Amino acid sequence: MPLPVSQKREVIQANARTSNDSGSPEVQVALLSARIEQLTQHLAAHKKDHHSRRGLMRLVGKRRRLLDYLHTRDFGRYKTLIEKLGIRR
Repeated sequence: MPLPVSQKREVIQANARTSNDSGSPEVQVALLSARIEQLTQHLAAHKKDHHSRRGLMRLVGKRRRLLDYLHTRDFGRYKTLIEKLGIRR
């Protein structure tokens, strides 16, 4: 189940670099993190839902690649983002 539109807007506004930014790595990582949290809660209740677990693993991998990209391009932005989102690294 995708994120509700209102929650998605909040995440974008909280992590956007400019007023109309919706595609920067920071926004993409924040959206993936919100979706990962949602799926993690779902899987806590539905332990045998292996299809959703596979989707979760894909999202985690995609977030990891975006974080690696940001790490190589601008370490300051990367460090700020992981502290803001509480991603352990």
